[in-house]
Amino acid sequence: MPEWQLRFEAARLQELAARYHDAREESALQSARRASEAGQFSFEDFLNVCRWKTRRSASRCRKNTPEEVAEITRVALSASAESLRIGVLRCLRGVDWPTASVLLHLAHTDPYPILDVRAIWSLGFDKPPTYSFDFWWRYVRECRALARKHDVDMRTLDKALWQYSKEKQGKFK
Repeated sequence: MPEWQLRFEAARLQELAARYHDAREESALQSARRASEAGQFSFEDFLNVCRWKTRRSASRCRKNTPEEVAEITRVALSASAESLRIGVLRCLRGVDWPTASVLLHLAHTDPYPILDVRAIWSLGFDKPPTYSFDFWWRYVRECRALARKHDVDMRTLDKALWQYSKEKQGKFK
């Protein structure tokens, strides 16, 4: 299958997104709303969103100070350079490409997809490539174009990509 090609018909985006369910999502969305309004994440909201993405890095994320979280997320949410937006977030302990993408996805005013192996698989990648700025930026542009073309918001697209993979691939080991 070619990369950057949906493994399912785009007409199913809304249907797949509607089947997505995560009991912790609303809490993460509330944290992100507060961060978006404040222009930065509080330490507690940062930890909440990071836990939502992956519990594996929670202990590393707690090693950041509240001041580091506020300053770094303030820079990320206000920067105009894409490389700075994603790159500065990766300075936080416990935050790499996937978690940095979640912070932008949920709190930035521009639409960002969540970098996730499930979503990448749903876009035709049998094996996730090595993450880099070039890959991430191409992923952002491809997802934005796909969302625009099919008239869905980024959250809907993200849920649909994730849900399709979950249904077709099952649980990851």
